[in-house]
Amino acid sequence: MANVEHSGRPAKAFGATAVGGARGRLRAARLGLWLVAAVLVVRQVAVVLSTPRGERLTDLETWVGPNGVLHVKGSLYDSTQFTGTPFAGLVLKPLTRAAEQALGWGWTFGTLLLVVALGLVAARALPQPVSRRTSLLAAPVAVSLLLLSLPVRNALWLGQISILPVLLVLVGCFIVRGERTSGLLIGLAAALQPTVLLFAPLLWFTGRRRAAVSAGVTFVASTALAWAAMPHDSYTYWVHHMAGTGLGGPADDLANESLHGALLRLGLTGPLEIALFFTLGVAVAVLGVRRAVRYARDGQLLLAVAITGCAAVAVSPTTWQHQLLWVLLAVVGRVGRRASDRYVWPVAVVLVMTLPAKMILPNMSAVYTLRDNVVLLAALAAATLVPFLSRTSPHYQSPVPTEYAEPVPARLRHVPLLPVLRRVLTRPNLLLELLLIRVTYAAYQKVRLAATGGSNSAGRARAEHHGHEILDIERFMHIDIEHWVNHAVVKVDWLRSFFDFYYESFHFVVPLSVLAVLYWRRPVDYRWARSSLGFATLLALVGFWLYPLAPPRLLPGLGIIDTVHGVQDFSKPDYGTLTALTNQYAAMPSLHFGWALWCGVVIAVIAPRWWMKTLGLLHPFFTVSAIVATGNHWVLDAAGGAAVVGAGFGLAYLFQGPRARSTTTTAAHKEPAPERQPSPS
Repeated sequence: MANVEHSGRPAKAFGATAVGGARGRLRAARLGLWLVAAVLVVRQVAVVLSTPRGERLTDLETWVGPNGVLHVKGSLYDSTQFTGTPFAGLVLKPLTRAAEQALGWGWTFGTLLLVVALGLVAARALPQPVSRRTSLLAAPVAVSLLLLSLPVRNALWLGQISILPVLLVLVGCFIVRGERTSGLLIGLAAALQPTVLLFAPLLWFTGRRRAAVSAGVTFVASTALAWAAMPHDSYTYWVHHMAGTGLGGPADDLANESLHGALLRLGLTGPLEIALFFTLGVAVAVLGVRRAVRYARDGQLLLAVAITGCAAVAVSPTTWQHQLLWVLLAVVGRVGRRASDRYVWPVAVVLVMTLPAKMILPNMSAVYTLRDNVVLLAALAAATLVPFLSRTSPHYQSPVPTEYAEPVPARLRHVPLLPVLRRVLTRPNLLLELLLIRVTYAAYQKVRLAATGGSNSAGRARAEHHGHEILDIERFMHIDIEHWVNHAVVKVDWLRSFFDFYYESFHFVVPLSVLAVLYWRRPVDYRWARSSLGFATLLALVGFWLYPLAPPRLLPGLGIIDTVHGVQDFSKPDYGTLTALTNQYAAMPSLHFGWALWCGVVIAVIAPRWWMKTLGLLHPFFTVSAIVATGNHWVLDAAGGAAVVGAGFGLAYLFQGPRARSTTTTAAHKEPAPERQPSPS
């Protein structure tokens, strides 16, 4: 009665409406995620089937091509680039006649069905308990991640069957009933990918001994059957291949993401390399299985499967990219006490498994060893090092919560547009920040270069036409000072050297220094500044794409002296220093000035002393002088840079609201106070 009196309608109706709205939003989110997965499926099919026949499904062509297994009666390994086990050849050879009749369509759609099935099984195998929202959204998210992953894309491109062993293991562990049937499926997976036999010890030490015995017997029987049918090929695989020679390419190739391949790339060869590989392989296998057993007993069987698969990836003599799907399954592990740390491991795994290694680490010789083995390092970390939380840990279900600043009232009614993006008081995880900054900058470089079709020569005529348009506008406005400033500075050696040094050195140093100081001293302002910088850079990329523009130094006939890059040979179709590294026609808007202006505004707003604010504002002044004096930008480019920076701050305000006022370091370090226990009465 009280509820009716105060609200005008029963409380139950209120609750039903709220629950119904939540369910409706959940259904809409689920439908949207499945639509994303469907779009990815269509895209993968289009990419594979639109590629000329000689360039797609190249591994499948080893079966059905003019010199493939179907047409050559000799050895599987002598006549083709076939890299599978003899058992795989024995089983799949008859099936490839269907592939010969419908090469591409049947194989591609069949592989995609396996991917969808794998995503559904993985979603079903998530460690319990999980929320209803997680259980409903897990399947489309899993399918989408699988479709985006490099192993699946590689398997679709090559026509490989590497998805099948993973699916067989998951079905054997989570779907079928009966230990013998489970072991049978895992034994068949091991017959296709021998290091999968590591799952037999996992089954044995977790109490499923019948399944372990069944897996071993199935593996031995399948291998013996293949040996009896194809003794020469079996000898080639089990002796020649396992001795380290490898199949399908040099064992030290970058595509071989195993310990053996990494040791060979480091220059180790002969008995020393074999002994070291054997020692490290045994250590990784033992430690990985022990960790997997512990997490399986903890109720995290999917994580245990992922750890075992990662160990199998590392200890195999050759592990090609399409066989690395086990690493992606490790994304289910939970790491970190704080809620903000929970994203580090899954984000790192997803980035490593979906992006090329060159986007993860910079193109520097000092990190080549890490970059060439980044997936192997992720597998080794998952198998041996990463401290995944146990379900008995108090932080497994309830991590240390994130602290939020008090919202600041906005002058506009609907600001912030996304109230969920609240201002966080604590520092973000440093490793995650560095990883995202690196990946974002790599994507920025790729988009910038692709803005003219992937090379500077592709957009040269259009960029030069736009250059003449900008020059005409500046002449109309009487601000065409580039030629005069450039030649005036060239006559003064120390001034020329100063502007050259300023242009080359401060573009990255100052923004990174500002971000570093904010990260350490003022975490709330760091997030505000980072968001505005990200929005500004994104808008600049749109400008590069829509309006490629030749800078003054690359506009023929203008007479600008390129003081930084040297004399340009305009007779070449693709000229200019650094043309292979970046788009030389990304002049509008000027991010050289834009980032400098961002630094000046942030310092002027946050710095506590007037002289600090003055120094901050001098940086954009010196930068705009440098970009004009060196011939790298037009005056209007600087105006464009100012526009995108202003829009960046505006978008940050629009989506997240005004800056938070609580920005002290004490708030960033403060741990949540323990709940006060009531005193006994």
